[in-house]
Amino acid sequence: MDFWIIERSCFERGYTLVCGADEAGAGPLAGAVYAGAVVLPAGLVIDGLNDSKQVSEKRREALFDVIRAEAVAWAVASVDEAEIDAINILNARLKAMDLAIRALDPAPEYALIDGNRDRGITIPHETVVKGDGRSASIAAASILAKVSRDRYMLEMAARYPEYEFERHKGYPTKRHYELLRKYGPCPIHRKTFLKKL
Repeated sequence: MDFWIIERSCFERGYTLVCGADEAGAGPLAGAVYAGAVVLPAGLVIDGLNDSKQVSEKRREALFDVIRAEAVAWAVASVDEAEIDAINILNARLKAMDLAIRALDPAPEYALIDGNRDRGITIPHETVVKGDGRSASIAAASILAKVSRDRYMLEMAARYPEYEFERHKGYPTKRHYELLRKYGPCPIHRKTFLKKL
């Protein structure tokens, strides 16, 4: 599998700094949604790099450090639960990706956006369905987003220990719903995601 086909097509069109962007945490009932944006050196092969969902937690942690060390530029941004409730999760995901892209230094000329939605992305770009399994840059961004969000949820687990966020990271598991019914929502729960309660 050639992880650089999509980036190479961008280079052939004259773009030299191409970033990938992806988000993590669209589905949870609690906490912010995170996004990563990464510009990798052209053709760089990072051993074990893949869509964050296909990689073990231990491997993601190791890749996180490698990506940050090797990248031409990288950034992570987040949109919190209050804003998710105000603008909806799709808009929040796209805003987080745009914030991460705009935080890159040097600034990219072109962005590869995971998925098929792109409203609000402010630089020239294209969407790539299942991009985290097809593009090195998007895969790297997915790792940064996932690890950053998981670390944030561990901090929230220390702040709100009764919800066991360290176990489910805020996702809608059976146990999470049990704890929500027992304790009610905490300040980081997404109100618009709790219609079932």
